[in-house]
Amino acid sequence: MFSSNALDWALIVAYFVFLAGVWIARLGKSAPALEYLVAGRRVTLPALVATLVTTWYGGILGVGEYSWRYGISNWLVFGVPYYIGALLFAILFARRAREEALYTLPDLLARHYGRGPALMGALSVFVVSAPAAYVLMLGTLFSSMFHLPLVPCVIAASLFSVFYIYNGGLRTVVFTDQVQFVLMYAGFFVMLGFLVHRNGGLGFLGGHLPASHWSWNGGLPAASVLVWYLIALSTLVDPGFWQRAYAARDPAVAKRGVLISILCWIVFDFLTTFTGLYARALLPHLVNPVLAYPELARITLPPVALGLFYLAMIATVMSTIDGYGFIAATTIGRDVIWRLRGEPGEQALTRESQIGLWIAATFATVLAIREQSVVDLWHDLGSITTPTLLLPVATALMRRGRLGARTTLAAMVLTFAVSLLWVIERRLQAGGSANASPGAAPASTGIWSIEPIYVGLGSSLAIYAIAWALPSRRNAA
Repeated sequence: MFSSNALDWALIVAYFVFLAGVWIARLGKSAPALEYLVAGRRVTLPALVATLVTTWYGGILGVGEYSWRYGISNWLVFGVPYYIGALLFAILFARRAREEALYTLPDLLARHYGRGPALMGALSVFVVSAPAAYVLMLGTLFSSMFHLPLVPCVIAASLFSVFYIYNGGLRTVVFTDQVQFVLMYAGFFVMLGFLVHRNGGLGFLGGHLPASHWSWNGGLPAASVLVWYLIALSTLVDPGFWQRAYAARDPAVAKRGVLISILCWIVFDFLTTFTGLYARALLPHLVNPVLAYPELARITLPPVALGLFYLAMIATVMSTIDGYGFIAATTIGRDVIWRLRGEPGEQALTRESQIGLWIAATFATVLAIREQSVVDLWHDLGSITTPTLLLPVATALMRRGRLGARTTLAAMVLTFAVSLLWVIERRLQAGGSANASPGAAPASTGIWSIEPIYVGLGSSLAIYAIAWALPSRRNAA
C-alpha cells in the first residue's frame, strides 16, 4: 500500500466519493444534445482554461519517466512543441472553430466534404482519442499503490474514470476538471516545496545529476527529439481543442482560453520537470523509472502531503481519461451511429453517445493491456492520425486549397493506410517496439528507420500537390 496513514487514505476516498456524488446528482436526468455534447456552448473563460489544461496533461508518469531518464529535455520534447502547436491553434483556428458552431471535428469535414470524409475523420478521431495511454498510466499507478496485478488495475482505471460523466456529458467533464485542476497544481507545488526545502535548489541538482540532464536533447539523437515537433502538429487537429472551442461562450473566449492555457502548461511543466530531476538525483538507481514520482513521494513527503501528491497524480490522469474518453464516445455516437442512420433528428444523440462511452472505454482498455507502453502509444497514434486529418481540416477551416469530396476521402484513406502500415512494419523490423526506450532512436534500420510521421505527412502533401496541379481539380463547395 502507498501509505499506512489514515489521513492519506481519507483524501483518496474523499475524492472518489466526490466523483460518486457527481454521478448520483445526474441520475435520472437526460440532457439534450447541445448540453450533453458541448455544454450548451456556455463554457466561461476560467472553466475553459481549467478543462483545456487538465485534459491535455494526462501523461504524468510518462513525464516523470522521461525527465528521470533525460532531464531538462523533457521540457523541449513534451512541452515546447505543444506550446507551439497550441499557439498556432489559438491564432489560426480557435475563433473560426467557435464560429462554425458544430459538435465535433468530423462535423467540420461533413460540412465541407460530405459523409465519406466525415466517417474517415471519425475513425481517425476515435483512434487518437480513445485514452489507452492514460488508462494504462492510471492502471500502473493503481498497481503501484495497491500492489496488485496490472490488468485488473487497468480495467478499474477505465471504469473509475468514465462512470461519473455518463449522464452529464461535457458539462460534467468541465465541472470535475476544475476540481482536478486545483488538485494537480496543489500536489506538485507541495512536492517541489518539500524537495527544495530538504535538499536545496539548483546547487544540489547540479551536483547530483549527469551533465546530459542539462542538455537540450538529454543525450538523445537530435532526430529523436525533433520528431516530436512534427507529432505536436496533432494539436491543430486535436479533438479536445476543437470540442472546447465549440463549447466556449464566444469566439474571443475560445482564443483567449487557449493562450492562457499555454501559460498554465509552462508552469506545470516547470513543476513536473524539476520534480523529475530531483527523482533522478535522489533515486539514481531506480529500477523502474515509470514510478519515479511515486517512489520520490514515498521517501520525501510526510502524511497528508503524501496523500495530496498521489491525489494530484490520480486527478491529472483521470481528467484526461474522462475528457478524451468523452470525445471518443461522441465520435461513436454523433459521427458514426447518428451519421450512418441518415442524419435524422438529434433526439437520440445523448443515448448514442452514452453507448459510445462504453465502446471507447472497452477499446482503450484492450489497447492499454495489449501495448503497455505509454510513449509508444503517443508516438504511434499521433504519427497515424495527424497526417490523415491535418490538410483536410486546415483547408476546410481556412477555405483555401480544398479538394473535392472524393479526392479528399482518397487522400485521407491512403494517408491513414500508409502511416498505419509503416508503423506496423517498423515495429516488426524493430522486434515489436518502435523505440528501445522512451524517446530513443528506433531499433529498425534502413528505410524503416524513417519516422512514420514523415512518411504520413509526405504522402498527404504529395496527394494534395498532385490534385492541386491537375487542371480538372474542383474545389469543394
